[in-house]
Amino acid sequence: MKFFSQSFLYDDPWSIVSLAFFLRYPNPYAAHVISCDVIDRHQTESGSLLTTRLILKRGALPRWAPQGIISRAESWVIEESEVDPFGKFVRCRTKNLDHVKVMQVEETQLFEQNGDGYVSLILHRRVALTAVPSSRTVQTTEAYITSKFGWGMTKRIESHGLARFKAHVQRSRQGVSLILDLIRQARLQPMALGSYITHLHSERSFASSDTPASSHSPDNAGHTPEEYSSPTTENTWLGKIWGSR
Repeated sequence: MKFFSQSFLYDDPWSIVSLAFFLRYPNPYAAHVISCDVIDRHQTESGSLLTTRLILKRGALPRWAPQGIISRAESWVIEESEVDPFGKFVRCRTKNLDHVKVMQVEETQLFEQNGDGYVSLILHRRVALTAVPSSRTVQTTEAYITSKFGWGMTKRIESHGLARFKAHVQRSRQGVSLILDLIRQARLQPMALGSYITHLHSERSFASSDTPASSHSPDNAGHTPEEYSSPTTENTWLGKIWGSR
């Protein structure tokens, strides 16, 4: 078993980062995501929002992998999340549902509000610091990579999975940061975010049939930066997030 842990600080409030996280598909840093659908969403008595999403991702095996080690270069991933608006945190767990004997990646992400720091205000054309704490967000990512393949390849498979996970963490964060930029623009231009999403879906600009497969292993594909192919029907994850259903 291999373990990975890393923290990152966003300069945006928790509510905005949480929204960007759930809207992170599609983005140009995650071309390996084929589909993402909400299969369950409900609110608890305490007020938390629980969501389960099913994600299909694709990848490619390393050259040293034995031929026929897996039956297909795609992997289903289950994502279970909890949004607590009172505790101001988002906890998300993901794991691949197939190829688990070859390799399983179980990832946990936690987004928490951090009130440390100060905000700058422009007063009479001058920049000044105010004592009011700014709202920032801490993201903590942890992952366990496990292989039960055997045949003397377990450690090599786990090391490969860990290396690929580390390599893609930054790209995953870049995807969330891109959506954050769009949300900021939408505050000034209300149609900015909607126009961007519409363009992605109309142009099918990410994971079309002409897009080459991602270079990471399909077994670890569910837990690294994500990419998405545009949906073709109204009954999609995007409609569910925006409340069109």
